[in-house]
Amino acid sequence: MATHLSLPTSTSTSKLSPTSLLSTSLLLRFSSILHCKSTSHSTFSRIPYLKSTKALRREVERFSDESDYEEEEEEEEEEEEIDLEWMEKDARDAVREYTRFLSRELTIDDNLDVKGSSRKQKTSPPKHIPDHLLPRVAIVGRPNVGKSALFNRLVGGNRAIVMDEPGVTRDRLYGRSFWGDQEFMVIDTGGVMTLSKSQEDVMEELAISTTIGMDGIPLATREAAIARMPSMIERQAISAVEEAAVIIFLVDGQAGLVAADIEIAEWLRKRYSHKHIILAVNKCESPKRGLIQATEFWSLGFSPLPISAISGSGTGELLHEVCSELKNIEVIGDFEEEEGSRVPSIAIVGRPNVGKSSILNALVGEDRTIVSPVSGTTRDAIDTELIGPDGQKYKLIDTAGIRRRAAVASAGSTTEALSVNRAFRAIRRSDVVALVIEAIACITEQDCKIAERIEKEGKGCVIVVNKWDTIPNKNQQTTRYYEEDVRQKLRQLDWAPVVYSTAIRGQSVDTIISAASMVEKERSRRLGTSILNQVVQEAVAFKPPPRTRGGRRGRIFYTTQAAIRPPTFVFFVNDSKLFPETYRRYMEKQLRADAGFPGTPIRLLWRSRRRPDKQSKVLDRKTKSTGTGGKLALAT
Repeated sequence: MATHLSLPTSTSTSKLSPTSLLSTSLLLRFSSILHCKSTSHSTFSRIPYLKSTKALRREVERFSDESDYEEEEEEEEEEEEIDLEWMEKDARDAVREYTRFLSRELTIDDNLDVKGSSRKQKTSPPKHIPDHLLPRVAIVGRPNVGKSALFNRLVGGNRAIVMDEPGVTRDRLYGRSFWGDQEFMVIDTGGVMTLSKSQEDVMEELAISTTIGMDGIPLATREAAIARMPSMIERQAISAVEEAAVIIFLVDGQAGLVAADIEIAEWLRKRYSHKHIILAVNKCESPKRGLIQATEFWSLGFSPLPISAISGSGTGELLHEVCSELKNIEVIGDFEEEEGSRVPSIAIVGRPNVGKSSILNALVGEDRTIVSPVSGTTRDAIDTELIGPDGQKYKLIDTAGIRRRAAVASAGSTTEALSVNRAFRAIRRSDVVALVIEAIACITEQDCKIAERIEKEGKGCVIVVNKWDTIPNKNQQTTRYYEEDVRQKLRQLDWAPVVYSTAIRGQSVDTIISAASMVEKERSRRLGTSILNQVVQEAVAFKPPPRTRGGRRGRIFYTTQAAIRPPTFVFFVNDSKLFPETYRRYMEKQLRADAGFPGTPIRLLWRSRRRPDKQSKVLDRKTKSTGTGGKLALAT
């Protein structure tokens, strides 16, 4: 059936306006489309059939308006010039805006912190002395006397988990502190238990669970691990006392003198009489009442000093006495140069019982943290310095196992919730994250969630497959097949290197540091602007951005790397909406293929080009006609 179209009645095309000419050509084009509609194999069969002339006119007007807009846009873009200085500034603003957005999105719940643990960070003097040269001050005492609260008071902030229950702290926790011009390192320790108590009493006092998170562990192994836990905690405390120059013996003024305090005092006198021991009576919020509370502790053979770790009363006198026994270390120029070099931080994260603490101990060559099949053994984020084979210093951060949020909530343990928060904070303050997975279990849903968090935080990552010796019948192809399976399941981290280790035997743990060093270098690398734009132009030439239904196509004017750690690239385009997600992923793949950046996420920010108003455009044209303003011509 023929369809008759009404064309302009004027016979002279010279009298037609440009819009009328365009409308006429479009009407003829649609007439041919309708004529081909009856053909089953027509190439125009994908265009919807226009049933009425009114609908055709509406389509013609829409196409005409879009074509006029497109021609006007292209003419303006050809006339305009690129202000490189303004674009670089706008790129930095875009990075700051995106960083603020991420900080709002990736929140960490701090509402679980108890009273007295959320204090402002102390303003410390410039760091001139490396951590390993600072004198040590150890805090020891029986469980639940406020050692972690005092540690937080001395170092500032809430580094240690503070809960009104015994046995929360298990490993040694280090933090820098100062008083006047004296800097020193404070060591928080777990509660020292005594041999006078039975094993059942120790378990009850430490509140060590024998069931939570220990599914699949044989009963004999479980009982043996729990039985060793108190001795492991005491061993960590003894190590802290051995390296300390001053020992703060902390007791509870509200509970009064107990048998455990007497046994610890005798132990300190017999073995560490050559060290300076300060008896601090905690929980003395009232100065007048504190003097009365401290009276009964004179029988321990030390001069008691009433303090309050929560309110801070008496801590000034305590710090004055601590510093009076410490030797001053003179600042040498080499220290300043050494501190000037950046120390990368490597956070070791993963699910519970995948071997994170074993990896840390194997790397530092000592029992820095407690290793046990008991789930949740590590509570705080443990910082440890390490010097790599190339002489580079690293800060290793051992973290608590991250379980599913529903599992943590169902357990009802505030301590575990705080431990998970510390793990997330460790990811945020790290440079490279070593995501540890168990070889026999491969990738779980929780591993994918942790990987997603790492990618959103913009941290470099190394995937560590631990307990590799548990894989049976390995051959030359096992590693390749296993890596393919890991990358297929962890699509968020398909750019991360994969290393294999058996930490409990110390096998291949050095490859973790080597891989992390490579990732940190890539994460801090800056790509030249000329090379970057050349890579982008080649990618666009190979695959141009798709056109819209209206015929519009995205155009990339200029690209710059606005930030490092992670590498962040800003694309200045005509309209960011013209670049779909598929094309943005294509551009990221091309950047990785041509420019590298293995082991680190890269961020691509797309900025629509702002159009100046008419007055600014006239002024720019006048400036251009006078020959002033040295701006780079637009390259399309």
